[in-house]
Formats: sequence, structure tokens, C-alpha cells
Amino acid sequence: MIEHAATHEAKWHTSIWPLVLSVGILFLAPLSFAFYFVYKNLLLAAIFLGIGAPLTLISIAGWVKEGIEDIHHYSEGHSIWAMPIFILAEALLFVGFFAAYWVTRLTQPSWPPQGTPEMPFLAPIIMTIVLISSSVTIHFSEKRLEENDHGGFVTWLIVTIALGSLFLGLSSYEWSELWHEGFTPKTNIYSSAFFSLTGFHGSHVLVGLGIFLCALIPAFGGKISKSYVTAASMYWHFVDIVWLFVVSQVYFW
Repeated sequence: MIEHAATHEAKWHTSIWPLVLSVGILFLAPLSFAFYFVYKNLLLAAIFLGIGAPLTLISIAGWVKEGIEDIHHYSEGHSIWAMPIFILAEALLFVGFFAAYWVTRLTQPSWPPQGTPEMPFLAPIIMTIVLISSSVTIHFSEKRLEENDHGGFVTWLIVTIALGSLFLGLSSYEWSELWHEGFTPKTNIYSSAFFSLTGFHGSHVLVGLGIFLCALIPAFGGKISKSYVTAASMYWHFVDIVWLFVVSQVYFW
């Protein structure tokens, strides 16, 4: 529900994109993954991937477009009370991943399993510093917005987006290096857990950057929703906190 700034008239916001996104993710993740990894049916896996990937990208683009339009038309966009509920749902998904990893880790006679290369030590530390720094910069951006410093808000938001993009770049480079060493999701149970957890987290970083862009693009035209920025900041802090669990469990335990 969105409240118009001038009249305070409550208006329900409806959108088809969450449904399309859900269908896209269904084809993209559970179905394509199941047919590739479990049933070894490359044709069906490719078909489901070909359906799910475009649906997911189209729905994200449509949802982002609506978010930008909302900020243009309403000074107070999305309720900040909706974000904690969404974060709770996402946290439960991560709990499922971690629970599976812990059970696997604690029931193995030796760890890591055979075939696992020596995991990098410096890279995850640098990635952690970069991501935690982005939590600091988005806080600075919020403070500038509260002080009605439009230029400062935009500057620190751009810095946050740059740090998030750097994190994804470092993660992609690390994946590439491990892949070249023959460490892929099919190498062993640890590699499956490693790529699942880091990839799932990386997808949340990517979503966070999209959320920030929905605030940055209208901000260039002077359109800013404080409640939207607050909600976006909540999500970003959540993503950063989750990374501390990811990096401590899959790299250093």
C-alpha cells in the first residue's frame, strides 16, 4: 500500500511482476537444477533454464520500472514495515542452507572432502572489508538524506553501489579461479555447499544493487523517498550480516 504525499490517500499497489518472478525462479532454480544435477537430463535442464532465466530478468526489469515510477509519483513509497517481513522470510531461507551445511559438515569423518583445493585466505577477508564498508557508506548516505543534503546522499549512495559491485567482481573472480582449478559444484559435497551458499548470497547482493539503483536514478531528478531508502538500507545491512555467517562457515571452519 502506498500513501500519496499530498493527500495522504491510501492506494493499493498491485503488480503482476512478483508472480512472474516466482514462476521464473521456479523454472530457473528447482526445476533446471533438479534435472541437471539429479536426473542428468541436460535437454530438460536447458529448456527450463531457457524459460526461467528470461522470465526472471523480465520480471526484475518490470518490478524495478514500477519502483522507479512509484518514487516519481509518491514521495513516501514503500512502507518500511514491509521490509522486515521480507527479511525474515529471506533469513529462513538462509537458515535452511546453513542447517544443511552444518549437518553435512558435522557428520563427515574428515573435512574438507577429497578433491577440495586449498581455499583462499586473503580474498574472503578483502571481500568482507569491502562489504562491511558498504554498510558504513549507506549509513552515511541515510544521514545526509536526513540532513536534506541531496548531493551528499547521492555521493554516498554511488560509493555504496560501487563497493557492492566490487564485492560481486571479487566473488566472480574467485569463482573463476576455483573453476579453473577443477573445483566446481559437482566436485564434492563441500563444493556444492560452497557454490550454493556464496551464490545465493551473491544473488542477494545483486538484488540490493538493483534496489539502490531504483533510488539513485530518480534522485538525479530530485525525487527521493526517505522510507524507500530506509527499507533499502535495512535490506543491505541484512545482506552484510549474512555474509559474516557465510564467510566464517564456508571459508574458515
